[in-house]
Amino acid sequence: MIFTEGRFFVLFLLCFLVHWSLRGSTARKAWLLACSCVFYGAWDVRFLALMFATLTLDYVIGAVLGKERAPGGRKLWLALSIAGNLGILGFFKYFGFFVDSAVAFSAWLGLPMSARTLDIVLPVGVSFYTFQSMSYTFDVYRRELKPAKSYLDFALFVTFFPQLVAGPIVRAVDFLPQLETLKRWADVAARPALVLFLVGFVKKACIADQVAPTVDLLFAHPEQYGVYSTWIGVVLYAVQIYCDFSGYSDMAIACAALLGYRLTLNFDFPYLATDITTFWRRWHISLSSWFRDYLYIPLGGNRVSQSRTYSNLALVFFLCGLWHGAKWTFVVWGLMHGSYLVLHRLWNARVSKESALARFGGSIGWILTPLAVLLAWVVFRAPDFGAAAEVWGRMLGAGGEASAAFTWRWAPFVAVLFAVHVLSRRRTLAPFEKQAPDWAFALAYGIAWAVALPWVATGTTPFIYFQF
Repeated sequence: MIFTEGRFFVLFLLCFLVHWSLRGSTARKAWLLACSCVFYGAWDVRFLALMFATLTLDYVIGAVLGKERAPGGRKLWLALSIAGNLGILGFFKYFGFFVDSAVAFSAWLGLPMSARTLDIVLPVGVSFYTFQSMSYTFDVYRRELKPAKSYLDFALFVTFFPQLVAGPIVRAVDFLPQLETLKRWADVAARPALVLFLVGFVKKACIADQVAPTVDLLFAHPEQYGVYSTWIGVVLYAVQIYCDFSGYSDMAIACAALLGYRLTLNFDFPYLATDITTFWRRWHISLSSWFRDYLYIPLGGNRVSQSRTYSNLALVFFLCGLWHGAKWTFVVWGLMHGSYLVLHRLWNARVSKESALARFGGSIGWILTPLAVLLAWVVFRAPDFGAAAEVWGRMLGAGGEASAAFTWRWAPFVAVLFAVHVLSRRRTLAPFEKQAPDWAFALAYGIAWAVALPWVATGTTPFIYFQF
């Protein structure tokens, strides 16, 4: 069940109406937990038990950590949480990957071996909810958070359906306190939430799903495209993955807001960043901050030697790439971004901010940053390294230009999208959103939906990040 399907609208409307009709806080939380189970069970009811096993493990360990005082005992319980969560994630997501990699490596060494792999189905959202559940244990271990007051609260924190299968990755320190007070409709900013949901819907159904077939063709048959059309196709993939993922995040945040809850901002106009460090402060914010707080800083962060800092960055982005999927192409994507960040830090360390060279670097950053991101998106999207190399070669001019019609069809579309993206950051419609009479807002909102719906792509396409 995805947010752009009709059955989701039915489920959410039912959830919304019953939620606000219930008087007690416990009843509301129990109802939301039930709705979350229905939402997740619509994907595969078998994996509900796995999700509850994960959250039960961390709930119990969190309760023990709240009482345990011995440092050795606390470390042991934390290790148990990490092993349990990563064990589940590793088995379902990486078992076949590591077996296949071992077989390929042994063959390369001239020691052929055979191995049977299990046909393991990847649970939807497992990477998201395991990281979310683990963050709770980390925070309790650090004494930055008290254990959850009830199993119901913790279960709802992990399973809350708006963000369950593709984020944002919510921190317990941000969400659990919201469960302690009874929500009032008067406190809900309904208009911004409704607008945000529509924006997310348009991103996903009207933009990402529209360009998806074209992107699929490019990466399936890159040899059929010339230099200009290949560049346009890669840009379209950048558009697709941004609109797909940020569209989901927008709709998730909006649905949560309509139920009275705040979720973490996950995207902040990343393609307008003028350096790669800023890009990662704006792209998938909840994941990058998770790796920063629970891995990079514990490894020493910026407090260690320069060489150690750079190796830590490489490790973090190696794991970031692996988190995205059990393929070496994802790992290379992560290492490319890690290398970008290292190069950016080297530049900042060696070039004075007041120098002409620094000013020159800043002036071309708006070109170099998206270029670097685009080159990395190629290997992220490509089915294998051969296809990635073919696309890169086409971008550099191999094969000439044999598909001018493709270029002229999509170039204006990309230009318009970029202009809208830049202008939307100014939030020129915010005053109307806040100050317009109810009838005017309702009329404008209805017209916006009427304009958007004819542009919805035929059929429904799962969100890209569901596979992660």
